[in-house]
Amino acid sequence: MTTAPAQAGWRFRQPSVIPGFGLTLGFSLAYLTLIILIPLSGLLWRSAALGWPEFWAIATDRRTIKALEISFGTAFIAAAVNVVFGTLVAWVLVRYRFPGRRIVDAMVDLPFALPTAVAGIALTTLYAPNGWIGKLLMPLGIKVAYTPLGIVIALVFIGLPFVVRTVQPIMEEIDKEVEEAAATLGASRFQIITRILFPGLAPAIVTGFSLAFARGVGEYGSVIFIAGNLPYKSEIAPLLIVIRLEEYNYPAATAIAAIMLALSFVMLLVVNLVQAWSRKRYG
Repeated sequence: MTTAPAQAGWRFRQPSVIPGFGLTLGFSLAYLTLIILIPLSGLLWRSAALGWPEFWAIATDRRTIKALEISFGTAFIAAAVNVVFGTLVAWVLVRYRFPGRRIVDAMVDLPFALPTAVAGIALTTLYAPNGWIGKLLMPLGIKVAYTPLGIVIALVFIGLPFVVRTVQPIMEEIDKEVEEAAATLGASRFQIITRILFPGLAPAIVTGFSLAFARGVGEYGSVIFIAGNLPYKSEIAPLLIVIRLEEYNYPAATAIAAIMLALSFVMLLVVNLVQAWSRKRYG
């Protein structure tokens, strides 16, 4: 007598031929708890110990608000700039073969290897009023160093590899024959880009934007030299946290850090929702 197999109910995980799920899951959770959850929990606990009136006073302080505006605003602008030029760089590296291509490809990763302080000093030397580029811009009324514009340039420098290295592998998978077929059917270059290339690249572009934005919000070393660190003008939130720590004002430092954490989480959540929507729409 044979019996019908029982219907499979809800399962915690999909069956796999690879063993070790319990061990790897336990190690992953323990690692994330020690490295991420415990430090963030300590930060939130220390901030909660302030009390709501004191925390609100620090959060609404004019200097704190201005520093947060500069940090998040410049990071957003730099990430948007990197989306455009990073995609163009990835396009050139994938679609064209030219002398020195490997050197250009390696130079993209230079911000990863270069210490951020060195990058900040180099950019300040170039864009200062007496620098090679700065002295050419001064007669035009453009001041880069010691302004938010200098912060944007520093964040563009350190965030470009995130966009290039995210978009480049996806672009390599797009077959040229699809573009050629569209061209033979009468599609214009603009239509090929918007209807064939962009849908496939959209999730990668959103991912590159989120990575560049997240790096820019917390960047410190490459910014403090070129920013000038003028309160209410070019002072970033990470620097304000360091200043509060040097003043032994630990409650204020943790409060600002908690605000940055909350704002970063909200913005990255929005970016991830957009990314999920683009993956669902474009595949």
